Amino acid sequence: MLRFHTLDVFTQTPYAGNPLAVVLGGDALSTQQMQAIAREFNFTESVFVLPSEHPEAMLRLRIFTPLEELQFAGHPSIGAACLLAEKGLVPPGDDVCFAFEEAVGIVQVRIAQSAGAPVRAQIWAAQKPELGSTAPDSNALAAALGLEAEAIGLGQEGPMVASCGLPMLLVPLSAPEQLAGISVDYRALAPLAKSCAAHSVYVYARGYEGELRTRLFSPGIGEDPATGSAAMALAARLAMLPEQADGDLRWEIRQGVEMRRPSEIHVTVEKKSGQIEAVTLAGYALQIMEGHLHYP
Repeated sequence: MLRFHTLDVFTQTPYAGNPLAVVLGGDALSTQQMQAIAREFNFTESVFVLPSEHPEAMLRLRIFTPLEELQFAGHPSIGAACLLAEKGLVPPGDDVCFAFEEAVGIVQVRIAQSAGAPVRAQIWAAQKPELGSTAPDSNALAAALGLEAEAIGLGQEGPMVASCGLPMLLVPLSAPEQLAGISVDYRALAPLAKSCAAHSVYVYARGYEGELRTRLFSPGIGEDPATGSAAMALAARLAMLPEQADGDLRWEIRQGVEMRRPSEIHVTVEKKSGQIEAVTLAGYALQIMEGHLHYP
């Protein structure tokens, strides 16, 4: 039997945020078995915590959607880090740093915890951000999202592909109210995402309190209530806008509101001499369930 835990990630409130399954002790599982277990949980992602094969990393993570294995994802990395801290499986202390080995590379992790408070984890992007210039036609995107063409775009911001380990098609909207009006036609959206090699479509707007409001749609899986890899890609894209000066740039992202799974994601970008030096992602996670998996 294998031990598993479920967590709600990017929230301090139970039954909000993004659900995650974390499986411990699955060293002997094959890739096919891990994929089958991920389908059984049927969360947007499940993560398997394994011994590291890299000298710089404390542990190795393998991340699966119900359909495929991912090179990198933010909410499994944050959730696994918080769980390990809660269980005393990382070095003790209020401010602890270590690293995960993931398919994308070495992911640096920082844990902050205090008695009686949820654990907060921060991770660093393992890859330099990549910003692409090719994106589908805005009219086609608007039609696939069930919006008017005028809803797409905000000032100098148009649709763009960006990646901090997992390519995302970023689609800006002119007002946050339009997020609630989205009605996705996945048969139309899937080929648009595929045409620019994007894993998912991340729609965003600026809120009225300085925050970013977002929704993510993934062909084959559906909507996701909190997406760390997309948040990091969006932060990198915004950091390179002409009006953004050098320094430590910070954004708070609220996702999952329309799904009744409100999430709070914190992203930072360190920008020097007009170039991105680092992108980080931070959030909380709460344990919800635990148990055993029976697997032959």
